[in-house]
Amino acid sequence: MIDSFLKQARVRYLLLTLCGLLSACVAGDRFVNSDGQSINKPLMDLFRWRWQRVPPQPFELPRSHEWRRLNNQSTEYAVWIGHATYLLNNGDLTILTDPIFSQRASPVSWAGPERMALPAIPLADLPVIDVVLVSHNHYDHLDIPSLIALQTSNPKALFLVPLGDRRLLSAAGITHVEEYAWWQSRQVKRTVFTFTPAYHWSARGLLDRNRSLWGGWYMDTPQRSLYHAGDTGYSSDFSEIRKRLGAPDYAFIPIGAYAPRWFMRASHVDPAEALQIAEDVGARQSLAMHWGTFILTDEPVAQPQKRLKQALRASQHESDFFITPILGGVHPFTD
Repeated sequence: MIDSFLKQARVRYLLLTLCGLLSACVAGDRFVNSDGQSINKPLMDLFRWRWQRVPPQPFELPRSHEWRRLNNQSTEYAVWIGHATYLLNNGDLTILTDPIFSQRASPVSWAGPERMALPAIPLADLPVIDVVLVSHNHYDHLDIPSLIALQTSNPKALFLVPLGDRRLLSAAGITHVEEYAWWQSRQVKRTVFTFTPAYHWSARGLLDRNRSLWGGWYMDTPQRSLYHAGDTGYSSDFSEIRKRLGAPDYAFIPIGAYAPRWFMRASHVDPAEALQIAEDVGARQSLAMHWGTFILTDEPVAQPQKRLKQALRASQHESDFFITPILGGVHPFTD
């Protein structure tokens, strides 16, 4: 039933996209990164990369069904569902980050990056969600059919999105949407959500580049702090996040979509830079994301995990300082 609903939601979204494309292209400010720069690769660089690339072979990561032990009374855990989608419970709220349950990260169902594996938890089997967080509007992070389905099953859920993206969700009939600029905060029960900078860009078409903001989400309670970095290149933003908000207990940091470096470096960290982010924010433990789900770039599917382990061995950190959780496994939060 959920699969059928996702298909209906995608058709509805395509119509909304076509109707809203013109207004999205001519309205709104353009955002830049915290250093005042924007990521604008020349079109010829894109053609050069696409012409030269040899896509890696699909490879399905192992998975666990440990998540089946969870229920609506379960607390203090993280489950990697795939890509940048994490199911989190911080002891106060149940939170879903950058949810994408569609088969493709694309505005259409017949083209674009396709999943190598189904989501670790089917959408229909999720617990009740209190808050949905979106880091930016790229299709692999903001999937309208998934958001519509989540609202249907969680009518009281609050959707927190970057500045400039509320109109996109509202046009799809999603209510309880709030948008935020960097460093703006919102308290829900005992959790303070703060939208934080990342070094990236936004676009859903050819003419709407950087019309909405991008970033990460810091989730703070008196007992525990969590940080989801979104999608990012390396910058001084992460030291600033620690300076302003403190070191999180747990950080969720991207490690994939980094090759070739000449094209991807500005907007996507590699595993060594991801480790540097973990050090910069001062996280007690970091969990990997943004790898092993879609083939977006040129590195072999399993390479991010291997390179992260190499970077850890070369550092002074223990192997569990930054881990790559198994899909569907339950990672408990501890004091």
